[in-house]
Parts: sequence; C-alpha cells; structure tokens
Amino acid sequence: MFAGRGASGGGKGGKFSVEDLYGISKKPKVSSGGGSQVTASSGTKGQRSRAQGQKNEPEALANQILVAAHRLVERRRLELYLRECGLTLSDCQSEREAMLYRNLGKSGLRVSCLGLVYKCGCLCPQMAENLMTVAYENGVNLFDTAEVYASGRAEITLGNIIKKKGWRRSSFVVTTKIYWGGQAETERGLSRKHIIEGLRGSLSRLQLDYVDIVFANRNDVNSPMEEVVRAMTFVINQGMAMYWGTSRWSAMEIMEAYSVARQFNLIPPVCEQAEYHYFQRDKVEVQLPELYHKIGVGAMTWSPLACGLITGKYSDGVPECSRAAMKGYQWLKERVYSEEGRRQLAKIKELHLLADRLGCTAAQLAIAWCLRSEGVSSVLLGVSNTDQLLENLGALRVLSQMTPQTVSEMDALLGNKPHSKKESRA
Repeated sequence: MFAGRGASGGGKGGKFSVEDLYGISKKPKVSSGGGSQVTASSGTKGQRSRAQGQKNEPEALANQILVAAHRLVERRRLELYLRECGLTLSDCQSEREAMLYRNLGKSGLRVSCLGLVYKCGCLCPQMAENLMTVAYENGVNLFDTAEVYASGRAEITLGNIIKKKGWRRSSFVVTTKIYWGGQAETERGLSRKHIIEGLRGSLSRLQLDYVDIVFANRNDVNSPMEEVVRAMTFVINQGMAMYWGTSRWSAMEIMEAYSVARQFNLIPPVCEQAEYHYFQRDKVEVQLPELYHKIGVGAMTWSPLACGLITGKYSDGVPECSRAAMKGYQWLKERVYSEEGRRQLAKIKELHLLADRLGCTAAQLAIAWCLRSEGVSSVLLGVSNTDQLLENLGALRVLSQMTPQTVSEMDALLGNKPHSKKESRA
C-alpha cells in the first residue's frame, strides 16, 4: 500500500519503513552516563550486571514501541485495502463474531458451536421467548431440552415459542432427552416401551412431528443394550427423530452401543452430552476424542461455567439470589465452601486476570476454552436473561485468541491437564 508513495521518499523501493513513519530507531541511544561507563570504570561483576540492566531498559522500551508501531502500520494498510474493497473494519469485526457451525461428530448434521439449553419451566415465558429470539437471530440453531425438565413444562414452553415464532422447521435443531418421564416404574428408564412412549410424549408437548436428536439421558443397567439400540433405531425409522445420542454415558457404554449397532445392522449414536469445564476435563479431552476418531461420536458439552463458579460470583461467599442459595442446590453450596472449592476459586481469580489481559470476561474465556477442544461440536449455554446470553455469545470473539501459548498458560494455572494413554505410556 505504501509503495505507491514511491519516489517521494522513505525506504527501499519507495516503501516507508517504521523508522520513517514514526521516527523510531531500532538502535536506542544509551546516555553518556549509562552502564557502559560504569563497566569501564569498574571491573567488578556487580557493576557489570547493573550496567547491563541499565542498557537493556531502553532497548526493551524501544522494542515495545517498535511492536506497537508495526501494528499501527498494518492496521493502516488494512484500512486502505478495505477502503478499496468498499469495506470497513466494522464489517470484518461483525464477520469475525458470526456464528460458527460444526458437524455433529462425523455425521452430516451442522449445528451452531453454541447452543441454548432450556430447562426451567418456571422462567417467565416472555423471557424464554426473548432468549430464543436473540439466540436464533445471532445464528444459534441448536435448542436442547428434556422430558424431565420442570416435569415436562420446559418442553411445553419451548414448543409454544417455536409455534409462535413461525420459524422454518428445517432451519433449527431441537434435541430432547429420555429417561425420567414420570413416577410409575414404566415411565422411566430406557426400556423399548419408555423410549417410544416417552418420545411421543415429548413430541406432543413440543408440538413437533420429530426431534432432530433424541438422547438417552444416562445408561440404564436394567435394560439390555440391544433393546436400547433397537428402540432408538425404531424411532428414527418411524420419523420421530433424525439421530440419537447419549448423555452421561461412559466411553465403554458408548462403544458397546456402537458394537451392538454394527452387529445387528442398527443405527449407532452420533453424540455424547458431557459436562465440561475447567475442573471437569478427563472425559472430553481424553476419552471422547478417541471415540471421535474411532467411531465418529462427537461431543455436545454442558455447564461450561461450572454452575456459575467460574464467573466469580462465589468468590466472597454465596449470594442470596444465586443458584447455590436455592432449594435443592445444597450440594453446590457445600462445594463452594469445601477445601477443594476454595482452591478452585483461587485459580479462578488468576484466570480472571488473564481474561482482563485478553480483553474479555471470565465467562467468555471459559466458553472459548471449551470450544477449542478437539471433537466438541457444540457448547450448550444455560442463561436466565438476554444480557448473559449476549455476553456468552461474545466468546466467539475470544476463540481466535486460544493460541497454544494461551492454552498452555491456562493449563499451568489450572494444574489439572489430563494425559492421554499415549502420553502416559511415553
């Protein structure tokens, strides 16, 4: 860009150098009273060290200025180029913040890398609609729920919103989970009876003809694996679901389901829903990548903020309006006050400093950290207001900053990086 100013001056071939543009010399001057004279006047080791330190200070400062100058030059070049293309930096910024889409495992289904989970039937219907609208308008195409959430009311609310909005059914993905459907013995588990009847009940509440993915919401030791896989294959063949997946299954159980499917020419699972955050890493980082490469099972992760622990809201105790103070969340309150919880909060404070340095929030850093993991198709977000949702969606801006150096620094702060079998053998 600057070559066009050619013959009028500056640099080789008519290009302006950083020195020409900003008047910065790569070789900083050292004052006459600096370290070199001290070294000359005294041969002691201490004086030589002090002199070297005094010499390095202006060099370091000049290097920092030089780096900043280079960035300004590159930005100016970019602005000139974009102007020729009829674009602005804002256009590029909005493109960088655009939603990313990934294949669900090795299936052909494309899902947004951030999804919205709706589980609270007591959330104001208007707020729930606002959340879904904002998510959909920002490119989120994945909406997750379950038959157990709020005893089915979550599915009812989700279905009402979808019907009201009138979105094309082909433009979004709905998932639900089957296991706990009611109080009767036959209304829970993964028997053929409950998988089929439970999914029919979910479809009725959702007011949909089919869900895109039906998840087995934990393994059922009382149901043979062949029965589970055959029932999932049946609901897919009947058009009640497009795919099926697992939730909170072990790698061994997923592999067994895959083996049964291959043995009897049935349909295997395509995805596992797993908890994943700073303090829950082994399954998603060690076990699931191996399954992804072997049988194509992807990962859809949940709780990226560890029930709010990572946001720092519990750093000074349990606020009255927080989840840990609610009925039924005594386990979370105990976790916050435990010795392990205090250690985790100390690490979170250090990670907050890193987030400040990267120019993002702690929540955005944590979500981007989850997205950088191999095999993760989508991270499910649980939010209660649009401000939280928009903040979490901002994690897409941070994803480009998840360089190997940044990830290594975070691993060093956390001190809990899991090792694969290959690394352990080495």
